[in-house]
Amino acid sequence: MSPLHQAKIVDSHCHLDFPEILEELDQVIERARQAGVNRMVTICTKPSKNRATLDIAEQYPEVYFTQGIHPHYAATEPKLSVDELLALSVHPKMIGIGESGLDYYYTKETAKSQQDSFLNHIMASQISGLPLIVHSRNADEDMASILKREYEKKPFSCVMHCFSSSRKLAEECLEMGFYLSFSGILTFRSAIELQEIFLFTPRDRILIETDSPYLAPVPFRGKRNEPAFVSKIADFGANLLNLETEAFAEITTTNFYRLFSTAG
Repeated sequence: MSPLHQAKIVDSHCHLDFPEILEELDQVIERARQAGVNRMVTICTKPSKNRATLDIAEQYPEVYFTQGIHPHYAATEPKLSVDELLALSVHPKMIGIGESGLDYYYTKETAKSQQDSFLNHIMASQISGLPLIVHSRNADEDMASILKREYEKKPFSCVMHCFSSSRKLAEECLEMGFYLSFSGILTFRSAIELQEIFLFTPRDRILIETDSPYLAPVPFRGKRNEPAFVSKIADFGANLLNLETEAFAEITTTNFYRLFSTAG
């Protein structure tokens, strides 16, 4: 097993192409290394950022990438067809499809565009075998309906990124074998319900992420987030489960490689 496979901690979802991080990317990557974060997945949110995301993954051996359209941009960015997503997926460091999904908190008026885009991403995941990275906010009913309907047509693997939805949606996703990824929100004092969801999630279905540059965990809440801070999420999750951080990190790293099986 190569050293890069022995990742102490994985940040399964970050945005290294965002200006807040890109301006000091070398330092951000080095701080992640120093914190024991040896794998990062930089997530593309719109087609106009495809090249920038890919370039980062090619520059740094620790970084993988995904391609997709965030629901915020589903009505404003050029739609990615299934064929276009599949063409992108041939790159050896592209390990997932997305992020995609539904967000009715800010952009409910574009629900139809979001759903159409989401369906393309699901089909690309079904055909390619790459896992789907899902964003879901204030859309639990439609999300559950679409996921269950499409999964019944043809199963696919999936992670519900930055999970902060209801227990009901968590249960429905877990029933389909999906993974739940927990961000810095888990560490917030107000996140009692989310912590309860975390505790009932099977250990072999848990991932952790920063969603950098957003949602920095305690004690960095309110500051710009970065992959090094995923170690604080690992500390907090381990404490909730009465585990040593190293044991929890091993669990989530194993889960990462099981889901993202093309990560080398």
